[in-house]
Amino acid sequence: MSGSVFGEIFRISTFGESHGSGVGVVIDGCPAGIELDESVIQYELERRRPGQSELSTPRDEEDRAEILSGVFEGRTTGTPIAVLVRNKNHKSGDYGAIKNLFRPGHADYTYYKKYGIRDYRGGGRASARETIGRVASGAVAKRFLAGLGVDIFAHVIQVGDVKADNFDRSYIEQNPVRTADEKAFPLMERLIMDAKKEGDSVGAVIEMRAAGVPAGLGEPVFDRMNARLAYAVMSMPAVKGVEFGAGFAAASMKGSAMNDEITPGGFLSNNSGGTLGGITTGQDIVMRFVIKPTSSILVPKKTVNIKGEPAEIVTKGRHDPCLAPRAVPVAEAMAALVIADMALIHRARSGGC
Repeated sequence: MSGSVFGEIFRISTFGESHGSGVGVVIDGCPAGIELDESVIQYELERRRPGQSELSTPRDEEDRAEILSGVFEGRTTGTPIAVLVRNKNHKSGDYGAIKNLFRPGHADYTYYKKYGIRDYRGGGRASARETIGRVASGAVAKRFLAGLGVDIFAHVIQVGDVKADNFDRSYIEQNPVRTADEKAFPLMERLIMDAKKEGDSVGAVIEMRAAGVPAGLGEPVFDRMNARLAYAVMSMPAVKGVEFGAGFAAASMKGSAMNDEITPGGFLSNNSGGTLGGITTGQDIVMRFVIKPTSSILVPKKTVNIKGEPAEIVTKGRHDPCLAPRAVPVAEAMAALVIADMALIHRARSGGC
């Protein structure tokens, strides 16, 4: 299946389906000598794992990582690293009634049109469970980037029409929404729980920040750092829009306000979001993206079957009423993969970084 490989030097290939035997990733191009064991990967998988709270799907997978290759005596060897996570709590029978129906908002219709066959069990390859491979490989990329002083984190800044106005990074992992605003959390939580009770879902906005990224990373013209990051995040399930720095607000700004002035002490603002001409400035990379409401809902919707005949569908099973909390570690992983790859490309071409 094409489209399952990401990166140039720090290169990954994910595999597996939602209700198959397991999911995972093969990582190639990771430098040798990096300290790594299952606990590093497991920490990130625990953040993505289903069943964490009432705000997520009740599918209770332990998501235990197995490193099959590429690590010896606690260090990477420079050879391909294979990570496997076995599926143990899938309930394929939940999907038997809709195997011939296309779920609105899902990839059922497009996969069937492309391949003439689809795995209807939980979405198969199109399921968000595929992101386990991304998070596992992102954990490795994060460990590499830590040696360069790069710090990546993401948090939920909006759920429905509730926006975060305050920021406390230490609070992000202390609440199931993964917002940095303690005052906004109860409102966000209530909105998600109300949608869940109604058999519906709600969308959100996530902000990702990368601090300590050296200036000079990024390749003109088509391989700009921000272009690569946008591509990476848009490849995540349910993402529908991306912005950097001032983002869409730039449409209402004048150049005199938008331009980031430069002084001997550095930049006076960061409206550009950490890149100029697609090359990093040394400032924080600031990126925001929109997560659509979960497509699997209990509200009856119109659809068609594989014969094109009209039908009505209710998607049963176990689903997140809001995807954003579990998408936070996925976003961090994708950013880490891009920045690690671009750092290695820069090193190979210039001897820098």
